[in-house]
Amino acid sequence: MEIFLDALLDTVNVLPFLFIVYILIEIIENRTALLQSRKIMQGYVAPVVGAATGLVPQCGFSVMAAKLYDSGIIRTGTILAVFISTSDEALVVLLGDSEGAKSVLPLLAIKFVFAILVGYIANAVMRKETLNEMPVEHFVHARLTAVPDEGNVYNYLVTPLWQAVKIAFWLLVVNIAFGYIIEAIGEDTIASSFIGGPYVQPIVTALVGLIPTCASSVIITGAFVNGGIMFGSMVAGLCCNAGLGLVVLLSNGKKIRRNIILIVVLYVTAILAGIIVNAIMVAAGWA
Repeated sequence: MEIFLDALLDTVNVLPFLFIVYILIEIIENRTALLQSRKIMQGYVAPVVGAATGLVPQCGFSVMAAKLYDSGIIRTGTILAVFISTSDEALVVLLGDSEGAKSVLPLLAIKFVFAILVGYIANAVMRKETLNEMPVEHFVHARLTAVPDEGNVYNYLVTPLWQAVKIAFWLLVVNIAFGYIIEAIGEDTIASSFIGGPYVQPIVTALVGLIPTCASSVIITGAFVNGGIMFGSMVAGLCCNAGLGLVVLLSNGKKIRRNIILIVVLYVTAILAGIIVNAIMVAAGWA
């Protein structure tokens, strides 16, 4: 019961935030002035913009990016760039430790560069990817004619609330499951499971990083601060730590195959990033 109540409290706390994010998403999708930025988000610099927004230490941008990706507004390379650069609570943990704080700028720089690189590679591979080019007026008309009597109230309140509740439900499920896992195994045991050398640790940390809750980023970063894992291993885990963005994607049961492929690509590229960083550190004698 305590685990359930903790998970419920965490979910309730994030629900208002999700509601606000979805209201902003609706505004972006329905207002011509804001949608002018679609030229940027669908253009050549989109992966750079996505990587830059993902660096902000909160999961709001990954949620918004996932929703835009589901709507066909942004490309696969852009969503990957956002997910890879997102770090959730990691920066807070690092900044709270004098030694860990020294790793913040290198971490952000590596994630930023790697996110851009993966983004452009993905867009090059999927250069024929079809985007939603429907004019803004058609978006608005389609939404308003669907519920003619409610109009903007439906668009900017009912729809965002329903979307937020759906995501909160999946977040509750994840929090409960992860809560039981932590209770049964223990955070120290999970952190101590990051065994192996510089080429094995990233495989484990990236897998933990895929868990869509801030607890995973805290465990990974805490393990690094306490000397349990190498810097590159932390990079691998945090490159997979897309926060609630993954929950948003997985809630769309109609695109399971696409979502699985995206997660696999995210996982494999994160491992690759971790191994490369660890290899460089070993070669340079920094490990």
